[in-house]
Amino acid sequence: MYNFKDQKVIITGGTRGIGASIARAFIDAGATVIATYSGNDEAASSFKASLNEHANRLHLRKFNVAKFDDVERFFETYEKEFGEVQILINNAGIRRDQIIAAMEELEWDQVLDTNLKGTFNMTHFAVKLMAQKRYGRIVNMSSVGGKLGLSGQANYAASKAGQIAMSLSVAKEVAKRNITINNVCPGFIETDLISDLPEDQVKEYKSQVPMKRFGKPEEVAHAVMFFATRESSYITGATLDIAGGLNG
Repeated sequence: MYNFKDQKVIITGGTRGIGASIARAFIDAGATVIATYSGNDEAASSFKASLNEHANRLHLRKFNVAKFDDVERFFETYEKEFGEVQILINNAGIRRDQIIAAMEELEWDQVLDTNLKGTFNMTHFAVKLMAQKRYGRIVNMSSVGGKLGLSGQANYAASKAGQIAMSLSVAKEVAKRNITINNVCPGFIETDLISDLPEDQVKEYKSQVPMKRFGKPEEVAHAVMFFATRESSYITGATLDIAGGLNG
């Protein structure tokens, strides 16, 4: 369906869940993917091995997107090795659910640092590289939770709403350089991120979704790839819900 041959794609949190599905889709479409991760070496190695003959087009990089210095070092090395980047997918994200009265400062800070500051850190350096070539596609993996707000997720909702707000400003700053930045907002997707939900809560959430099911990671990947195409050149600052009708 898509052709990303000779394009380089950076995907944060790109070795598991939605990130891995996005990485696989880009690799299948001919791209070279640089997938970042922060801790799970086993999952990263397993994902690379699962690509079989295409494994040589996946490059793994381990660092914390929440740390500005780590991201700066990554891009310094990246530029020497790869030279340019056409696509950045800001996918790295965590949850630390807790009602606001019981939420610890650390639970707030960890989620905002990874989900929102991580998006800033990666976008800050990627835009500099993209501007040199006057071309780029940035996609933020936000969430319908950033618009709906779910109980116990004040930190997560704030981080995801922040991604959308950030993109509206950045879109205006980089448009003249032929760089677009858009948001994909998944609803409930069958990944490790929601695997810890109690069975009764899963049943309740599914009842709220008009399609009465959770989505699949590959259904999200298709939307991400559309925003990453050259043909999506007149779409920027936009937000697309992939949520089975559970829209914010």
